[in-house]
Amino acid sequence: MRPPRVLIAILGFDGHETGALAAASILRNSGMEVIYLGRFASPETIAATARDESADVVGVSCHSWEYRYCVDDLLRRLGEGGARTPLVLGGSILTRSDEELLLGKGVAAVFGAGVSRGEIVETVRRLAAEHRASAAAAPLIDG
Repeated sequence: MRPPRVLIAILGFDGHETGALAAASILRNSGMEVIYLGRFASPETIAATARDESADVVGVSCHSWEYRYCVDDLLRRLGEGGARTPLVLGGSILTRSDEELLLGKGVAAVFGAGVSRGEIVETVRRLAAEHRASAAAAPLIDG
């Protein structure tokens, strides 16, 4: 079985790359395959890349408030065509109330300031395994 495949991106006009690069490094060093999309990604580009690369989890680094305006569109796009790829948001600006809001919308996990490397790795591995299981159980649709 291949290792979990994780797409890391930075949404919209957010140019803060340090957190995304740190997350990519943590996941890569734990044995996961990381596709780094980088800065200035649109919901459409993130979702299309997740499908094209067969990502098990999508991680979006948030260091500006744009995610509040784009997360619904991104979640919808990640769910098109079958089992929705889990979306994880992380960033030092995310508060407890942001976490509650985002989890209520369907985001799979939210990591704010102070999260441990172990928690990130454990959560992403669990979400990847759950996504693979749900994708395997989904009925095939003839197009």
